[in-house]
Amino acid sequence: MDADWLSFDPAPTRPTFQLPAGAVDAHCHVFGPGAEFPYASERKYTPCDAGKDQLFALRDLLGFERNVVVQATCHGTDNSAMLDALDAAKGRCRGVAAITPDASARELLEMHERGVRAVRFNYVRRLVDPEPDRYYHRIVEKIAALGWHVVVYFEAADLAERWDLFTSIETQVIVDHMGRPDVTQPIEGPEFTRFLRLMEEYENVWTKVTCPERLSHSGPPNFDDTVPFSRMVIDRFPDRVLWGTDWPHPNLKEYMPDDGKLVDFVPRIAQTREQQHLLLVDNPSRLYWKEP
Repeated sequence: MDADWLSFDPAPTRPTFQLPAGAVDAHCHVFGPGAEFPYASERKYTPCDAGKDQLFALRDLLGFERNVVVQATCHGTDNSAMLDALDAAKGRCRGVAAITPDASARELLEMHERGVRAVRFNYVRRLVDPEPDRYYHRIVEKIAALGWHVVVYFEAADLAERWDLFTSIETQVIVDHMGRPDVTQPIEGPEFTRFLRLMEEYENVWTKVTCPERLSHSGPPNFDDTVPFSRMVIDRFPDRVLWGTDWPHPNLKEYMPDDGKLVDFVPRIAQTREQQHLLLVDNPSRLYWKEP
């Protein structure tokens, strides 16, 4: 792995917040193991191994029932490690794949049968080299018939540039980590206001209120500066939000979070039992386990 890579916490605490029955970790990854599932030659980072067995052990420790495994950029468009995790989970996992416009209908159908329900488009330039818009439209044309949706990962400053693309996608569009707002800026600032307008004007847009450890400048354990942003999104769009651990927390440089304490953060942003159930059970179940 990279010399400055921070490995996930090998002994997270058991959360004090008891997750509701049927809770879904709707954003996590598997890395390798590299000896079995080699990392992509074009990758921009080399992680520690973090395979399915470790993911499932964490799931059980934290109290989740199911996972949504998002294809990691270090594996490129070779979805083998993610699909292997789905196979082993026996219906308790769904997947988000990375594909090219050349993927065949047969390949997509096979992935659907194994539990894939979405594709991810990554626009974070330190991780990938984004493609022209037509590249992504060609993929959407292929996956729409399967009832899949699109997950988009970008930084707040990128939304204006990609607005026309995102608003032209007719499937559901799920934004990772609230579009990575700059939480040092006022919540009513132009970038976060633009993101809220996206969700307000386009009812097919959802978001993950995830990764306070990535967004916070005030830091652990409370991530206080992220709380108003997440609360506002949950309060305004309670039936279009998701939550996940982001395990094994790729590319963090300063510290590695305790996943149990991340779960304990949930009641700070989803303050009622109704909000918590929507966030952790109803919304991900409707999106990933209800057949179109």
